[in-house]
Amino acid sequence: MKSDKKDIRALTKEQLRDFFVSQGDKSFRGNQVYEWLWQKSAYSFEAMTNLSKETRKMLEDNFVINHIKVDLMQRSNDGTIKNAVRLHDDLVVESVLIPTKTRTTACVSSQVGCSLDCKFCATARLKRMRNLNPDEIYDQVVAIDNESKLYFGRRLSNIVFMGMGEPLMNYNNVLKAIDKITSDEGLGMSPKRITVSTSGVPKMIRKMADDEVKFKLAVSLHSAIDEVRTSIMPFNAKFTLADLRSSLVYWYEKTKSRITYEYVVWKGINDTQEAANALVDFCRFAPSKVNLIEYNPIDDGDFKQAPDSAIQIYVNTLERNGITVTVRRSRGKDIDAACGQLANKQ
Repeated sequence: MKSDKKDIRALTKEQLRDFFVSQGDKSFRGNQVYEWLWQKSAYSFEAMTNLSKETRKMLEDNFVINHIKVDLMQRSNDGTIKNAVRLHDDLVVESVLIPTKTRTTACVSSQVGCSLDCKFCATARLKRMRNLNPDEIYDQVVAIDNESKLYFGRRLSNIVFMGMGEPLMNYNNVLKAIDKITSDEGLGMSPKRITVSTSGVPKMIRKMADDEVKFKLAVSLHSAIDEVRTSIMPFNAKFTLADLRSSLVYWYEKTKSRITYEYVVWKGINDTQEAANALVDFCRFAPSKVNLIEYNPIDDGDFKQAPDSAIQIYVNTLERNGITVTVRRSRGKDIDAACGQLANKQ
């Protein structure tokens, strides 16, 4: 049954302090509750043991904590973990823990479904139902941090916004979540360890630059030829490559931060020397890195992984032009946890 009480995590620290004053209590109680909510990630008022029973009862009467619940955790043969995360309104998103020998990375979702229409992505086939709130994004990170410590004996080291949804279409909530994640009053992670991946929303990339964000930017590009990109990412007809590049030029001029491009090579779509040359032309305005990503099938035959020879064309062409390139093999394919596969299949 849905509660009419306000989620307490929607309040700022100042609002919490004011609330306690309005109840005839000391303002510092607000600081204590804020610490429980964000630094200690408390999911119940009962857990706030340095508050009196009367105070905890008063909070229970006035507020709720709409925390997430990991409905199902799946572990891949390669160690990858996928969480099916149930939200307070019974909607479900997915998040992923990706381990290596030196780090553990959280891949988190920002929307239920997705606002965009990439034809190769399973999430894009889901209707976008709503944006995630800052606390719902934060909770995904906390859950994965706990799993990282439990299964790999170390804290979470990196976060990528590459799960379900387009982060820049939920910009304000994503920024609020990152603020909590990086704050000393939250998880205290460095923003340099956070990457926000976008399919390319030029207006919002410019806004990120104006807001002087400290996290890293990645762009899911997949083609630097307009007709090809529009055929696989139809929103490119509105957000053209020229507009995207202009916004990235602006980003680099303001931030001096290297841009990462995510790029899948498909058989018969973008597996030619011409396509590789176009990518070089698109990238060369600023220091950049290209991640060539192995394609993960989503139950249809329209998209097929290009052969290694086509991947090598890209590697050779990019390296010859002084552009850093890595070939990234997929993780968690056996549990549908790899890039483009998140679709709430359980």
